[in-house]
Amino acid sequence: MPYWYFFCGADPHRVSRASLAEIREKWLKAPLMTWWLTCYGWQTRSRQSSKGRKISCCRSRIISRCGIHRTETNLKVDGPRQPVIPILVIACNRVTVRRCLDKLLQHRPSAELHPIIVSQDCGHAETAEHKKFQGYYKISRHYRWALNQVFKTLSHTSVVIVEDDLEVAPDFFEYFRALLPLLKSDTNLWCVSAWNDNGRDGYVDPGQTNLLYRTDFFPGLGWMLLKDVWEELEPKWPAAFWDDWMRQPEQRRDRACIRPEISRTLTFGRQGVSLGQFYDKYLRYIKLNTKFVPFTKLDLSYLKEETYRKLFEKEVYSAPVVTYEVVKQGQLKGPGPFRLQYSTKDSFKVLAKNLGIMDDLKSGVPRTGYRGVVSFISRGQRVYLAPPPGWTQYDTSWS
Repeated sequence: MPYWYFFCGADPHRVSRASLAEIREKWLKAPLMTWWLTCYGWQTRSRQSSKGRKISCCRSRIISRCGIHRTETNLKVDGPRQPVIPILVIACNRVTVRRCLDKLLQHRPSAELHPIIVSQDCGHAETAEHKKFQGYYKISRHYRWALNQVFKTLSHTSVVIVEDDLEVAPDFFEYFRALLPLLKSDTNLWCVSAWNDNGRDGYVDPGQTNLLYRTDFFPGLGWMLLKDVWEELEPKWPAAFWDDWMRQPEQRRDRACIRPEISRTLTFGRQGVSLGQFYDKYLRYIKLNTKFVPFTKLDLSYLKEETYRKLFEKEVYSAPVVTYEVVKQGQLKGPGPFRLQYSTKDSFKVLAKNLGIMDDLKSGVPRTGYRGVVSFISRGQRVYLAPPPGWTQYDTSWS
């Protein structure tokens, strides 16, 4: 039976940096078990309110017995009530979680609006029996348990999930706060992700830090989920390979996610379950945004499905068609964008691989793809790798 630890409501003016460091050290050195830390207090910015907040800590097998069970999904902070969006950190390696937490705490604008929950679990007898894939089984089991705690026990209505080897951008919290209303109102969306699978330096436009897309591919790696979607997924949650399972048509159900041009997360861990050579070839070169974008002050209505689809398809299919050789040799003429067409699974994979973008497909959906179209930058020019005009649906045999 796991134990849950909470650190909640610490007053940044009364708890010294040394005390916070001591709390972290105790957790990092603790015996291997499942932990929960609701970090309302790991916040040292002077602008945070200090009224009536004290540090408390408790351990229990039932969360409500701790006396700190927060059911508020909205808080009034200097104006209208604002939604509380907790950050769930799925942790295994306590060495990497230190870096992950430090960045989250550095960029977090409000401890009340963004409680940080850390769930740590690396040992489980049943999943350990699946020796070849035991890491995948552990992670899937852990996700299910942790998300149930967030939604069922703590009664939150949304959550942003990060793993312990992710570093976040300065506008990470701003990004998710701005997109929560759209995620709630658009039934054809089912997640918001901070990740661009093709977001390597040289493949994104550094001048368009505010550019966002719809994508049919579930990106993960820092993503927001709503309670009602979890209630749909939880009864059939898989024993392993949860992210690929999310990409199956039965789960996606023609819904899209929002993703950025420039990633708001960066993975720094090479030792994860599915990294190694993949990390060395792709992930280490992902560009992390460093410029704060005030997303909550921007008009994001262009991301609504009907509006976005019309604008996106008009831009893609009005772009001049070019050949692979012209793109590869950097001979594109004009301001762009340009369209490079594929018509078969093999032609897509060859073009993608030779151009340096991700070439894998999940049930026919390419990474970052929207209606079969993959957007990327080649030598400073926008290129759309696209199916022929009139595209209607994905071929699920393309995998």
